[in-house]
Amino acid sequence: MHRPITHSATLLDGLCAALTRYVVLPSPQAADAITLWIAATHAQPAWAHAPRLVIRGPEKRCGKSRLLDVVEATCHEPFITVNSSSAAVYRSISDDPPTMLVDEADTIFGPKADGNEDLRGLLNAGHQRNRPAKRYDANSGRVESIPTFAMAALAGIGTMPDTIEDRAVVIRMRRRAPGETVSPYRHRRDRPPLRQLAEDLRTWLRADLTTLEAAEPAMPVEDRAADTWEPLVIVADHAAGPWPDRARTAALALTAEADDNGQNSTRLRLLADCRTAFGTDPALPTTILLERLKTDPEGGWAGHGPAGLTAMKLGTMLHEYDIRSGNIRFPNGTQAKGYQRADFLDAWDRYCPALAPVPEADVVPINRGSRPSRPSLVIPDQRGTAGFPGTA
Repeated sequence: MHRPITHSATLLDGLCAALTRYVVLPSPQAADAITLWIAATHAQPAWAHAPRLVIRGPEKRCGKSRLLDVVEATCHEPFITVNSSSAAVYRSISDDPPTMLVDEADTIFGPKADGNEDLRGLLNAGHQRNRPAKRYDANSGRVESIPTFAMAALAGIGTMPDTIEDRAVVIRMRRRAPGETVSPYRHRRDRPPLRQLAEDLRTWLRADLTTLEAAEPAMPVEDRAADTWEPLVIVADHAAGPWPDRARTAALALTAEADDNGQNSTRLRLLADCRTAFGTDPALPTTILLERLKTDPEGGWAGHGPAGLTAMKLGTMLHEYDIRSGNIRFPNGTQAKGYQRADFLDAWDRYCPALAPVPEADVVPINRGSRPSRPSLVIPDQRGTAGFPGTA
């Protein structure tokens, strides 16, 4: 049941209406998330984490820059970093930091990012409080601790690095469809009333920083997602009305969307695709595993490098999960380098929990490098005498 509508909830309603007046957003949940993120910038001293807002689209003219204009007009002390030196950005962050805004984020993370290592480090480290950058001052002969904690919004084409998106509310923008219209945004005309809205948000939230800092809301998500969404949920609970429910609905929807749309690392996608490639086989030669991976039209492994995914690259990526190839005796009497399903089970359980478990097989390696050998066993050939294709 919704709590009574309050003046605070009305402020959030007004901010949400301003967003959707000037920008076509991908969903009502995205509009609610951006609204709460903007509001949370006005209470940064209360938060343990500084969530990022990632605004990305597949192409130009998806409304990213216009949305960033509205964010700039309504957030706490906007600080545009596109043409700012790293030193200027670092020196601008204090115990009550500005809100960093980055348009065309490929200048920070993309192929044109040379020379921005310090800024990338700040954006990665500044998600959590008490993660200062250390710099040696030759003039004073002392090591300085420079604060990095600040909320940041980044807009650009395509995905941002995992280290950013994993700590962000991700908004996937789209071009306007026929029939979708918005009001034109004119900086001189439209920004002043939005700045007044920002002042109203600041007045409301700054009066209750102690209460906000002590809040421990029930979260609908866990782990790092909970760290990212907690300030937004606290603001929603503080506003009351329908906003507590709307915040949690948005957290669930956007977190699920991020999981379904590229949040997994390349290694994690490989791990999941290996499970599909194994099918019901208890073991596979490396050549067959690679063939199955590369023939999946949606896997992208055929284009992973000039010759597609190679045995060496496969081994390097799987090594991170403590999965190694070895010499395996197959049912047709041949031996070949390959992988056992048994060695994937722990990693699948830990990193791919949504997939149904597959029974462990009785295949045994002949030679596992530095690992101790077990007595040799031969796998019963459940497919007749043909054995594994390509192993003869």
